[in-house]
Formats: sequence, C-alpha cells, structure tokens
Amino acid sequence: MSEQIEKIILQLETIGKILNIENKTKRVALLDEEINKEGFWNDPQKAQNILKQKKMMENQIEEWRNSRQEIDMLSELMQLAIDEGDQKTIEKLTEETNQLKERIDILENKALLKEEDDEKDAILEIHSGAGGTDAQDWAEMLSRMYQRWSERQGYKIVVLDQLTGLEAGIKSISLSIEGEYAYGYLKGETGVHRLIRLSPFDTNHRRHTSFASVSVYPRIDKTIKVDLKEEDLRVETFRSQGAGGQSINTTDSAVRITHLPTGISISCQNERSQLRNKENAMILLQAKIYAYYHAIEEEKKRELEKLKKKIEWGSQIRSYTFHPYTMVKDHRTKTESGNIAAVMDGDISIFIDSFLHILNEE
Repeated sequence: MSEQIEKIILQLETIGKILNIENKTKRVALLDEEINKEGFWNDPQKAQNILKQKKMMENQIEEWRNSRQEIDMLSELMQLAIDEGDQKTIEKLTEETNQLKERIDILENKALLKEEDDEKDAILEIHSGAGGTDAQDWAEMLSRMYQRWSERQGYKIVVLDQLTGLEAGIKSISLSIEGEYAYGYLKGETGVHRLIRLSPFDTNHRRHTSFASVSVYPRIDKTIKVDLKEEDLRVETFRSQGAGGQSINTTDSAVRITHLPTGISISCQNERSQLRNKENAMILLQAKIYAYYHAIEEEKKRELEKLKKKIEWGSQIRSYTFHPYTMVKDHRTKTESGNIAAVMDGDISIFIDSFLHILNEE
C-alpha cells in the first residue's frame, strides 16, 4: 500500500502538470477581476461563457487540491497504522485509498479532455453497413451498448431519429447524449465497428462478419452561432415509413434538410410531428456543419475522411468477436477485453480511456 500511495502521488503530480494548476489559478483571478468590472453583463452571452469557464477551472483546481490533501492524510495515517500493527485500520485505509484512486483516474481522464469541444454534449450516429440483416441487428446492439454506457455516466439520452430494419435491428439511429464531457469521451468511437459471430439469421448457423459505422459530433449549444442561411437550405417533406415499407403516418411528417453549400443532408422521421422532426433535423445539421467547418479550420481534414470510409473490410477501428472465441479488440490502442457480455452491456470505459491516453501522447 505504501507503493500504491507513492504511485498515486506521482499520478497527481502528472495531472497537476497537465491541468497547469498554477496557471489556472492565475487565470481564475483574472476572470474574477473581469467579472467585477462595470458593464460585465452588457453582453449576457459572453458573460455566461466566462462564468462557465471560471466554474470549470475552479472545479478542476478544487478536485486536484482535495485529492492531494486526501492522499497526504492517508499516507500519514497508513504509516501510523503500520507502526502500531493495527490491521483493521490498515484494511480500512486500503479501501479508502482504492476509492480515491478510482476518483483520481476519472480526474486524469478529464484532464486529458482539453480540446475546445470536449466539454460539449454529443450527437452519436450509427449506420448499419455490409452484412444485411446481421448488420442491422449489429447496429441495434451498438446503440444499446452506447446507451447503457451513457446511463452509467448519468447522461441524458434522447433519440433524435431512428430507421428500423426490414426484418430486424435498425438501419440507422441518431442519439443526443447530454452531459459533462460527453463529446470528449465519445469522440474516439468514430469509425467502423466489426462483428464476427454465428448468425442467428442464417438457417445454417454459419459465421458472419457485419459492419456498422459510428460518427460522433459535438452538439452545438445556443452560445455558438452556426450560420445557416435560409436560401442555403432545401427543406423537403415526405411520408414516414416503418419496417417492411408500411406507412406509420398518413401525413408528410418526415423531413429532409439539405445544406446546399456543403451537400450535407439530414432526414428525420422518428416523430409524428413534422415540426418536431424539423427541429431534430436542424440539431443534427448544425452539429455536422459545425464539425465540417471546424475540421477545415483546424486542418483536420483527415478526420472528415475517416467518416467517408466505406463500411467494409480494412477500415474498422474495433472488432467484436463472438465466435470461435470471445474478444473485443481496439485496433488503434491494442486494448482488449475477453468479457464481451460486459462490453455489450456498456462497459466500454477501458477502450475510451486508452484512446484518450494514446491521443494525448501523439
């Protein structure tokens, strides 16, 4: 336990450097001066952004300092318990140290989320690819996996649009995942996910390989302006369709909006209300256009190219093998898990965390 405590102290020193605690403390003091200036609330939107920025930095500083004080206290108490041979106290302090380690690991991951959009809510889209009904079933399995993970984080999940498969599963789904750092955690999930299993839809029960693509965008809040001119938008309405092609609505409630300058097109038909479908389509369109222009501005065109990859062999970021053995493997980080049932139930933090660490090493 003494070695464990020393490792935690070193981990906190590293986190302190990543967070740049000293500079953040100075920055908070400067923001306090700005907040106290006359006319601060003349621009309410700017004022809210400053307050939000200050609050986030204060939380990071407080979490780091509290963790440092707690590990120092545990270190002293542990040494006393060892000197006195107090086994019960040693066991209790060991449990408290392990709990603190879990909280510090979370703090470390938050420290790695330092890009401009990381703190935002996320828009997550899943599209079934090569593999027919199996791929549509796979897309639904992935949707459940991400929703289970989001529930564990305490995030709010809203289905913006969903297109059901003809026989089973889903052709596509768009989810709004709302909570602190949702986009930062999920951004690394963008790419193609491959499934290998004995197909439940094959009468001969043969092994099939299926694909689904995942795309993640930051959800744009009201403080960010995405210039969508009315003349640049083509809005079309059509009748919503359900599984098997049957009509699920007798009115033209489905909406398709196309941004003419970029060619980005969004369709929504999940709601019975045309107005609600249009609102959801605009949420998705704003997120995609923001990501599109932001990638160009930051010279990250390669990220856009990843989204355009064909959903087939050779482009997957992660493989989920159910047969002839059970294994989930991330091809970027080499992270593996043999507990595929837990992964499909939303236990994907090991893959998210390892990607964040790799991303910050580059």
